[in-house]
Amino acid sequence: MIKRKALRFLTPLLGAALLSACSKDVYMFTSFREPATDGLRLLYSHDGYKWTDMGRSFLTPQVGPSKLMRDPSIARGPDGTYHLVWTCGWKGDKGFGYASSKDLVHWSTQRFIDVMGHEPTTVNVWAPEIFYDTPTKQYLVVWASTIPFRFPKGIEEEDNNHRLYYTTTKDFQSFTPAKLFIDPGFSSIDAVVVQRAAKDYVLVVKDNTRPNRNIKVAFGPSALGPFPNVSEPFTGNFTEGPSVVRLPHDEWLIYYDAYKEKRYGVVKTSDFKSFTDVSGQTSVPEGHKHGTIFAVPRKTFNTLLQSAPAGAAAATPTSGTHE
Repeated sequence: MIKRKALRFLTPLLGAALLSACSKDVYMFTSFREPATDGLRLLYSHDGYKWTDMGRSFLTPQVGPSKLMRDPSIARGPDGTYHLVWTCGWKGDKGFGYASSKDLVHWSTQRFIDVMGHEPTTVNVWAPEIFYDTPTKQYLVVWASTIPFRFPKGIEEEDNNHRLYYTTTKDFQSFTPAKLFIDPGFSSIDAVVVQRAAKDYVLVVKDNTRPNRNIKVAFGPSALGPFPNVSEPFTGNFTEGPSVVRLPHDEWLIYYDAYKEKRYGVVKTSDFKSFTDVSGQTSVPEGHKHGTIFAVPRKTFNTLLQSAPAGAAAATPTSGTHE
């Protein structure tokens, strides 16, 4: 009798535990493959450490002069819509690509968002990174552009002296005019904004100057900063494309492309001031390139799995993106 009562008591608990396990969000990592004509690739992970390639392209690029897709970045809005932005080309583009989806399989018509057309000498629009800012209920898109002779040249050539710019939008129909996001006093690209708490934001950014080409952080009170006092680098040289994921217990992983070594490096941090190399505990499929990490509900993940070929994985060698 006692065993039966115990079983009746435990059964709902076990069912709830199984339901919780089945409903747990899954981490997704956007990606692309050289020569960047293939389009949006996705990796998935259940723990943020071990990643599996879903084995197909989910969106082929159709906009921009070069019709490329590099540096795909996705953010999920409060209504469940996934918003995607990407780099359309190396030089000559004055905007970025945009599309949206409810399930990451079926996508809206692609659009080219012209953000730097008002600056006719703009060389490029690189690595747009999208972030949904809950306090202001708007999306922030940050990218790197070079406008020759706009900033002190330093060691960089005039067509490679980047600064970070941004626009905001609430509906992806109207966008605020592009403005300078940060001038840290050096050529900078590959910016990621993350929120830790109210009025507590972190900027992770690449110093693109020679010979540095490494990754640094700064802290600010809002998604728009200001972000003064950029730190010393926490990676070695020839690193770029940081991607940040928040794990349970306020631990963070920062993935980055160590492109000269043809590998992905990973550090763990709880304060963005001290960093532990955990690259040996992680696995990233070969050929994975610059993307962002976000979470999806289990239902969305199952839809993605059903649309992807079983056991497929890309094997394109890793190489540098921005020199």
